[in-house]
Amino acid sequence: MPERREDEADRTNRPGEGAGGPAGPATDAALPAVGEILALDAVAAGVPEVLVGAEALDAPVRWVHVSDSAGVARLLNGGELLLSTGSGWPAEPDELRAFVAGLVDVGIAGLVIELGAHYRYVPAVVVQAAAEHGLALAALHREVKFVALTEAVHRRIISEQTAALHARDEVRERFTALALRGAPADYIIQQLAQTLRAPVVLENLAHEVVAADLPPDAEESLLDGWQRRSRGAHRLADGHGDGGASQDEWLIVPVEARGIRWGHLVALPGPAHPAGRTSVLEQGAIALALGRLADGDDDTWGRIGRQRLVEHLLSGRFAAAGAASARLEAAGFPLAGVDLYGLVLGGRAFVAGGDADAAARAIGGRALEGRPEGDPSPASARVVLLSLPAGARFDDPAVRRFAEALGAPTTAGADAAPASIAVGSRAADLDGLLVSVQEALDLAGTPLPRQARGVTVRRSEDRPLVRLVTSLRDDHRLQELGERMLAPLIEYDLARGGDLLDVLGAMLAHPGNRTAAAQASHLSRSVFYQRLALIGDLLDADLDDGETLTALHLALLVRRGGGAR
Repeated sequence: MPERREDEADRTNRPGEGAGGPAGPATDAALPAVGEILALDAVAAGVPEVLVGAEALDAPVRWVHVSDSAGVARLLNGGELLLSTGSGWPAEPDELRAFVAGLVDVGIAGLVIELGAHYRYVPAVVVQAAAEHGLALAALHREVKFVALTEAVHRRIISEQTAALHARDEVRERFTALALRGAPADYIIQQLAQTLRAPVVLENLAHEVVAADLPPDAEESLLDGWQRRSRGAHRLADGHGDGGASQDEWLIVPVEARGIRWGHLVALPGPAHPAGRTSVLEQGAIALALGRLADGDDDTWGRIGRQRLVEHLLSGRFAAAGAASARLEAAGFPLAGVDLYGLVLGGRAFVAGGDADAAARAIGGRALEGRPEGDPSPASARVVLLSLPAGARFDDPAVRRFAEALGAPTTAGADAAPASIAVGSRAADLDGLLVSVQEALDLAGTPLPRQARGVTVRRSEDRPLVRLVTSLRDDHRLQELGERMLAPLIEYDLARGGDLLDVLGAMLAHPGNRTAAAQASHLSRSVFYQRLALIGDLLDADLDDGETLTALHLALLVRRGGGAR
């Protein structure tokens, strides 16, 4: 659920309005550091010597100021690199120490002293004070033209700021266009990852991964224990303890608008960006927030994210089983120490039904839902991956409670639309879950009785032949058997637009009851018997022979399980 927030300090600022005002973190990425300036040719001519460096050299320089005045501190705004000969500085050590402290208080980036005109060496008290305060300090051993030095530094600052502004405008235009076009969340995440050249994750407020763009070979390691690591990174970013990941490693930006927060964008380590990594991520957050406001659905991201995840899993798009497991766990779908089931929901009652994850929560579990890839029709089956606590009962009454939570009528009233839930066998790991899903898909391919009303529960345990076909579906010999046995009927139906395969399926679904089989085929008994006679002639087979019927049933299940209809 989204979270409404009124704390001004937590809101998402526009790029360029980060903490610290115009010179805050949102723009620091475009400013050269003290160490970079000391490496310029104009500075190198003065033979610079770094007296206090290390991390102090990373301080960003906003401008260069030249002054020998002892009261220069009151003229500075912070972020300046001060150039001086020291001629107007106080002479007493305590006053020099206080002078350096005053410069630090206004936030200068560094201090450069030219030797020769006033000092032959930098006073020890100045070096000591700079070291105590972590202020970058350098000495120039040769005279340089300060005007040439300031020109070179300002040219560098202005050019980089201009490049940063252009880059920021380009990023803003790109993500504004995505928002106006209604781009889905996963595509925005993909564009963010390409722009930052780094992995990017969109998570909800429960720290569950909704969408992610990650390198395939690193997906498992990056998502392993995601929720625990994400909570730790958030605590660390808020200044509360050690979360197991440094604040520099995870860049976190909230996705919110009108005081409502829906989740967070997380960018993992990557190279610097001219517009600033924070600015890029904030533009992505704005595009996502605008899309969320337009959707007006609290769970749009989660629903679409779960659907894509199931589709990718069923189509084998994950590089390895470990990566798939990590992705499912990161999405809040438990795989360890639970009972797993593959379900297929079929029938009009489920076409516009409720959210499968909400229905699973009602019986103590979690669910992911999708549709078989390549069949986007509204009436296509809904595939559900179900995770329940180990040992939880999932008998027929529990299945019906699940169906009721989805809004499907479970009573067999005369006006109740027929629907079915195909339940695969119980599994304990991802490989078993995929087998369970395939069993449910194979079960769902068999027709329902014509008189069926309400929700019919079908289990793979009750259909041993379906389970056999599922376990041997990739065996070329079984596929060859199915094609060879049914070839005459397939060719006849294709050439004449016939329905012999459907008639055969109805007969096999109602063994010993030709009247019910005829009704399931929507044919009169006389026409149905004519079709059976034609099938027997084309196959040159006795349709009253039990072994023949078993072989035909097996062949038909193989054909249906292979996606042919």
